[in-house]
Amino acid sequence: MRSILTLAAMAAFASSLSAQAKTATPVAKAAETITKEDVAHRVGVVADDSMMGRDTPSPGLEKTAQYVADQFKKFGLKPGGDKGTWFMRYPLPSDDSQTAPLTVGILEGSDPKLKDEYVVFSAHMDHIGVSSGAADSINNGADDDGSGTTGVMELAEAFSQPGARPKRSIIFLTVSGEEKGLWGSAYFVEHPPVPIKQIVADLNIDMIGRNWKDTVVAIGKEHSDLGATLNRVNAEHPELGMTAIDDIWPDEQFYFRSDHYNFAKRGVPILFFFTGVHDDYHQPSDSPDKIDAEKEARILRLIYFLGQEVANAPERPKWKEESYKQIVTEP
Repeated sequence: MRSILTLAAMAAFASSLSAQAKTATPVAKAAETITKEDVAHRVGVVADDSMMGRDTPSPGLEKTAQYVADQFKKFGLKPGGDKGTWFMRYPLPSDDSQTAPLTVGILEGSDPKLKDEYVVFSAHMDHIGVSSGAADSINNGADDDGSGTTGVMELAEAFSQPGARPKRSIIFLTVSGEEKGLWGSAYFVEHPPVPIKQIVADLNIDMIGRNWKDTVVAIGKEHSDLGATLNRVNAEHPELGMTAIDDIWPDEQFYFRSDHYNFAKRGVPILFFFTGVHDDYHQPSDSPDKIDAEKEARILRLIYFLGQEVANAPERPKWKEESYKQIVTEP
């Protein structure tokens, strides 16, 4: 009996050491920079009243773009915009005399060959501006999509940590004009800073700060092997207390309603992370105080580990044949 107990104790000790070694890796340590405190702070900045609802175009949108650029610079990313800047500017389809910004930061990959391929993390930093005739008229857009814009910044910070840089390069992208008709992402895929064929995946984040504590919807899982990769990564990280599920609202056609769709049409495999709409959707009441920052931080850690897997894999993600035929219109 004593020998059995001794063996059991040794096995438990070995298991504990293994778990500690896993959490002590540079990649795992980098994930720890994604915190509820940082999420709450950055959502608070992006969705502050001073941003005036981040309409496209607006001074508040410009301020948001500059804030994101300043964060990217702080993390040591390389500018990916026009003429060595952090910004790409596109003419508005509604008035081509005006322009709006995208903010394309780039982290160069560590592998001499794979660094010429890119994984994109995207979110839209715009919202719907100010509604007239109400006491509270500023549509803060904390969840839509201050949560996603914050997510891109959090991921950029994590990936830029020592020892966390993957083999493929990463583009951290915040677009505008999503609320007007996916304007910014449409411009990006037509004028990418790298050849579109070298972008292997787009992981898009739009509204991940509300609703369930333990669930995130990953729209598009069924269309490429990114779905299987996500399932595996999710299973490897039970400590996150987060489950990525399939689209539960197919009739709402969310696949076609955010910026990832412009990537998908050009042949880039995508996943769209989303926790659903709520009563504050497109209302002034979508405010920073209602964001569940602790939950969002766990979602972002899951997306981070998925990004590490995709950016380090020997092969790029692959479409399901039937999905490719149905979705890709501009190969």
